[in-house]
Amino acid sequence: MKKYLLFFVLAALQFSLKAQSNKTPFMTKSLSSESIKDVEVETSGGSISVSGVAVSEARVEVYITSNNNKELSKEEIQQRLNDKYNLNISVANNKVSAIARQKEKITDWKKALNISFKVFVPKNVSTDLSTSGGSISLNDLSGKLKFSTSGGSLNLDNVSGTVDGRTSGGSIDLKNSKDDIDLSTSGGSIDAKNCEGKLRLSTSGGSLDLKDLKGEIRATTSGGSIHGSDIEGELISHTSGGSIHFSDLSCSLETSTSGGNIDVSMKELGKYIKISNSGGNIDVTLPNKGLDLDLSASKIKTGQLNNFSGKVDDEEINGKLNGGGVPVRIDAGSGKISLTWR
Repeated sequence: MKKYLLFFVLAALQFSLKAQSNKTPFMTKSLSSESIKDVEVETSGGSISVSGVAVSEARVEVYITSNNNKELSKEEIQQRLNDKYNLNISVANNKVSAIARQKEKITDWKKALNISFKVFVPKNVSTDLSTSGGSISLNDLSGKLKFSTSGGSLNLDNVSGTVDGRTSGGSIDLKNSKDDIDLSTSGGSIDAKNCEGKLRLSTSGGSLDLKDLKGEIRATTSGGSIHGSDIEGELISHTSGGSIHFSDLSCSLETSTSGGNIDVSMKELGKYIKISNSGGNIDVTLPNKGLDLDLSASKIKTGQLNNFSGKVDDEEINGKLNGGGVPVRIDAGSGKISLTWR
């Protein structure tokens, strides 16, 4: 049965309206009697949070503050809502929708409101979330999760399923998550820890910090540095200008930069290694096992090459180590290569 609930129009619909602060919800609506499968949230400036909880704890909380941080009474907020916003909370066909929109463009920013939503629903849901400026947080959820913000950060903890998130400028913090995850930012940094699955992480300018990852990982930045450790599976990671530092890798690896130095330490070998740098130096530590080496640089320094057959000089090494095996291609361009063994 369809239910359409308007928070600010009908007080008789069992809403709890409280004195407003950053920690106290302006409105709260219980969803404990609903079977929620989908979550839709839209707001023009506030933040959005969706968390998985027990059915008995399911609810929507609305937080409202003035745009210029001036403290407003509940009555003042209600008047601005009535005059300038359409705020609608509805439940229909197992979907909860929380929508806050301006009735018309507000030219005086001091009269605008920040309307944020915290949604607590059962873990297995799909989401469609959007805000023009606030942050988005997802916790303890599994499903088809789609969300975007024009400027805020993305924070994800213990999410799984198909995850698709975008921000035009904020940072991304991802941890304790798995399955198919695709996250991007136009400028912020990305921090990913303790995750597993197919991970695609991209930023147009920020740094990448990758730790304790397993699976098929693609992480790129257009200008920031890259740091990573304890990674298994396959790692493809590129930057257009920053430095790269990887340690304790047990994976196939493809990485490159156009400007900074590269430092890589492999604990175990995957199926291949491809490293390139058009301007800086490359330092690599590899297990002394069967390898097909293809190295080129302005100068190459290696540890002792025992059981090697092929070409060796100061600028090129091409041949088989220990009978050959995993292909290793390293190109430092005008830079230097230092290769050591573990």
